Amino acid sequence: MSISVFDLFKIGIGPSSSHTVGPMRAAYDFVQELRRQDLLERVARVEVHLHGSLSSTGQGHGTDQATIMGLMGERPESINPDIVTPCIEELLESQTLLLDGHLAIPFLWARDLQWHDESLPYHPNAMTLVAHGHSQELYRNIYYSVGGGFVVDEAQAASGELDSDTTALPYDFNSAGELLALCRLHGLRISELMLENEKAWRSEAEIRAGLWRIWEAMQDCVQKGFEGEGVLPGGLNVKRRAGTLHRRLEAMEDDGSLIASTFSAMDWVNVFALAVNEENAAGGRMVTAPTNGAAGIIPAVLHYYMKFQASADERCVVDFLLTAGAVGILCKKNASISGAEVGCQGEVGSACAMAAAGLTEVLGGTPGQVENAAEIGLEHNLGLTCDPVGGLVQVPCIERNAIASVKAINATQMALRGDGEHFISLDKAIRTMRDTGADMQEKYKETSKGGLAVNAIEC
Repeated sequence: MSISVFDLFKIGIGPSSSHTVGPMRAAYDFVQELRRQDLLERVARVEVHLHGSLSSTGQGHGTDQATIMGLMGERPESINPDIVTPCIEELLESQTLLLDGHLAIPFLWARDLQWHDESLPYHPNAMTLVAHGHSQELYRNIYYSVGGGFVVDEAQAASGELDSDTTALPYDFNSAGELLALCRLHGLRISELMLENEKAWRSEAEIRAGLWRIWEAMQDCVQKGFEGEGVLPGGLNVKRRAGTLHRRLEAMEDDGSLIASTFSAMDWVNVFALAVNEENAAGGRMVTAPTNGAAGIIPAVLHYYMKFQASADERCVVDFLLTAGAVGILCKKNASISGAEVGCQGEVGSACAMAAAGLTEVLGGTPGQVENAAEIGLEHNLGLTCDPVGGLVQVPCIERNAIASVKAINATQMALRGDGEHFISLDKAIRTMRDTGADMQEKYKETSKGGLAVNAIEC
């Protein structure tokens, strides 16, 4: 399995990579398969069945609406978030679905969209899509949204494939130990090694331009987060704070106190993260990094570097994201980035490790220091549960991103003060994340059946 940095950083739509982006992509793929088999024009009805975690928190995550938009031919990377609500309202009123954007078929929400508590064999995030003709079933498939917007169908899942890409890479690695050994052998920094691997898919110019577009999308998301006002959708009445905090920061003067002078940069990190995750919670456009639930951490840390480092430039953005991507690849290959599979340690923990690695790289850290920073970032998120209140990516998700962003910066600081030698390796931390996730009760893995989700006082 070969994973590109562009698989981990994808422009998409909120509020969830596994529960919104993945289902939309699966439904789109389902329609394209109908087209490929020359079945599309024969479809008279479709059924959507959401299983396991997609059922438990699907309504709060917009899984139902995302799936419908995918059936209508929309993709997460190109959809205009503003059309979702009007399209769903029109469907509910007309009881008509425009399959692939043009074929009008009846769709009765209560009949054709079903929620099932039981999980299917290969992953908690599963959905079954069925296309019927006028007299018989035409085609069905099961899709698993395995985290970060990655989707596999039933055949891939049964074969154990998380991704069908088998591109040969010049410096392939499956562990942090292998990555460090390759860097030593070839005299490469981690970002340089990753750049060479990415060239297996596209030219260097395309890589740099693509990562700059990712950065621009992150900046746009932060700006929209600053502009957002009012209460987030979903019924919890969570107020958006990023805009108010941003205006206060811009107007704030250093009063000479220790706290004001030493924590002002951290205030900026917090507000960057809050802006992204509030925009994600509102269903806006953002970058999956590596998931939507943890989408604020890498942008917040990268914004921090670009704002406060005088020498920061476009090359730094590319090096940061390439290095962060290397750690994300290790987390995905050897554990999981899915909250439904291993809890929030797989989302926020992985993103914290990725951000720490990227920051250490652009601050001149050695490959050993980069690995150390990533390990610190991940180790101190081990055991983190995913228990979103109301099934919404709001509480504790939004603040959790801000806390983890600051933690990533501290991990970098600690790693840069050392020589790269440390007690627990990144590989051992990732293995522990996998094992801890396997031991974690299902109610703490994005089902909203335990933890804060059941103990929070309803507004």
